[in-house]
Amino acid sequence: MTGRRGGPWAALGLALLLLPLPGPAGAVEPISLGLALAGAAASALTGFISYPRLYCYFRECCLQRHDPRAAAALQENLDRKLFGQHLVSKVIVKAVKGFLNNENAKKPLALSLHGWTGTGKNFVSKIIAESIYKKGLKSKYVHQFVATLHFPHAQDINTYKDQLQSWIRGNVSICPRSLFIFDEMDKMHAGLIDSIKPFLDYYELLDGVSYRKAIFIFLSNAGAEKITELALDFWRNGRTREDIELTDIQNALSMSVFNNKNSGFWHSTLIDKNLIDYFVPFLPLEYKHVKMCVRVEVESRGYTVDEDILTRIADEMTYFPREERIYSDKGCKTVDAKLDYYYDF
Repeated sequence: MTGRRGGPWAALGLALLLLPLPGPAGAVEPISLGLALAGAAASALTGFISYPRLYCYFRECCLQRHDPRAAAALQENLDRKLFGQHLVSKVIVKAVKGFLNNENAKKPLALSLHGWTGTGKNFVSKIIAESIYKKGLKSKYVHQFVATLHFPHAQDINTYKDQLQSWIRGNVSICPRSLFIFDEMDKMHAGLIDSIKPFLDYYELLDGVSYRKAIFIFLSNAGAEKITELALDFWRNGRTREDIELTDIQNALSMSVFNNKNSGFWHSTLIDKNLIDYFVPFLPLEYKHVKMCVRVEVESRGYTVDEDILTRIADEMTYFPREERIYSDKGCKTVDAKLDYYYDF
């Protein structure tokens, strides 16, 4: 075991030490010395590559083993930067942590995130990506699909199905722990997403490839009405949003999405065959949550927090229902633009 302690750099040093030293009457020919140094460097490079941790320190690698710090980082980021979404924080951390720790998963992890614009769906998918790969959404092992960008034409749906299968098959073949994010599921053509059904199912291998370590995340506005209906019902009955449990909404949410003709999940086999592990509801954001979003954004830019500006930005948002004015209709989505106006230096 002591022979491995020095690492690849020790291999280079040892190779140089073992070079024959010239005697008093002789000299080492330059070409001989060059060959010896080249051999030592090659040996060191071999040692470097044989140490995966060291190699992956300099180059991004497909995650083969779970880093226990990832779950802690995921929890910390959600606690600090996601507001008003107690269900999301609880479900996402448990689901992702449990999946990454499970060496014998029977299927890929499939999460479907639902809620109004600006409630945090894209942000959470970004945080999940960053908890698995240091480069986050920029990682070569994280793949994003936007329905209106990548699959715009209904008449090309069969071509899209073939391309989608090819993309997923190719990327998982390279990296089993690939992460796929599908945005704007509510704008995707019905039937297209069913083409990936085999990859989400309980197969050990498909054409020699295992998909059981992959993660699929779907983002959609579909089902937001059902989520708001439940939140309003709790509010009108004097109960807080924190009283809402996942069991109060998950089945109703999945059925709402399944029967929504304007959703890419309309009558989808992914739902019918129970291949979506969690339907995660993002509750509509209240006035106090908007102020929290503004504060965090101000601090992230390094600006001085001005309570008056925080209040003015939150006041400028529009809220619904018209009578109660409880929830922001854009969530926190326009906070950036409003800050640019108020902090125009």
